[in-house]
Amino acid sequence: MKKKSFKQIYSKWAKATAEIAGSSYVFMGAVSIVLIWAISGPFFDFSETWQLVINTGTTIITFLMIFLIQNTQNRDTEAIQLKLEELIRVSSKARNQLIDMEEKDEEEIRKIREDIWLSARQGCESERQPTQ
Repeated sequence: MKKKSFKQIYSKWAKATAEIAGSSYVFMGAVSIVLIWAISGPFFDFSETWQLVINTGTTIITFLMIFLIQNTQNRDTEAIQLKLEELIRVSSKARNQLIDMEEKDEEEIRKIREDIWLSARQGCESERQPTQ
């Protein structure tokens, strides 16, 4: 049996956690916690400790969620990129220069964008012209 690497374990855990964290139940739980905290304010005289509890809790959760979301976003982006590159590769009319577009600098991307827009406009204009 092959031993899983930390990266594989983290990726699997991040995906599962992101799915759970994005559920309506977790959202409602978070809203409930905030409501309970807000309602409890008068019992603690809206003290600094009372405020510190919610500030610390939300800061820790936000800090951890940034990494979780980034991991999930990176994986999703890579999967979409691979699918698009495969479609470009197999299409006879596609421009192969679009493969690895994310690796190009801003100027190259701008030039390709302008070329595509110009080509699209020309294609639309030729479709409007009646054929003889």
